[in-house]
Amino acid sequence: MRVFIAEDERDLNQIIVQKLTAEGYSVDACCNGKEAIDILSYTDYDAVILDIMMPGADGFAVLNSLRSRGKATPVLFLTARDAVSDRVKGLDSGANDYMVKPFSMEELAARLRAMTRASFGGTSSLLSAGDLTLDTAAHTVCRGGREIALSAKEYAILEYMLYNKGVVLSREKIEDHVWNFDYEGGTNVVDVYIRYLRKKLDDGWEKKLIHTVRGKGYVLREETEK
Repeated sequence: MRVFIAEDERDLNQIIVQKLTAEGYSVDACCNGKEAIDILSYTDYDAVILDIMMPGADGFAVLNSLRSRGKATPVLFLTARDAVSDRVKGLDSGANDYMVKPFSMEELAARLRAMTRASFGGTSSLLSAGDLTLDTAAHTVCRGGREIALSAKEYAILEYMLYNKGVVLSREKIEDHVWNFDYEGGTNVVDVYIRYLRKKLDDGWEKKLIHTVRGKGYVLREETEK
């Protein structure tokens, strides 16, 4: 999942980036509301975390800009103001969740998982395809009851494909959702990681889960699915 953070407290910004990166997210961040509006105008994210009080433009202005373009991206507000009226204003403005500073990084990660899960129509931390399961809370992957160790990027690609089970995903779409602006890799990076995943998830199994759709990209589904 690719996440965007706009938080003007630089130390807190960096801590959140480090925490979510460790959780396996691809993260972009800035410290200015105007810059946030610019970035969100040309880049799609799976979730956005916004501080309310920022230079350039506040969180409400950033959220309004996002929603005015028809984007339903889940948004979580961060603020030092804990009055009920402030929370109500944030939620009524179109935010999906609201956290008051100081907060627990573990709770932030949990709320982020809940928001992204809901945006894909999920109600559980478990994603599955056939005998493959991925637990977004425990960060574990199993097939046929056997746990499989994945790298952070392998896990991120598999999670994204499971959230879009049965949907053909182009290489560009996978790359956009799994790597951030700092990535400077090769043009075949998605193909490389798909090979890694196939070796770990499909080799030795009669039913293959990851399929190539020539000229279009990749899709995760059971062989019997149409």
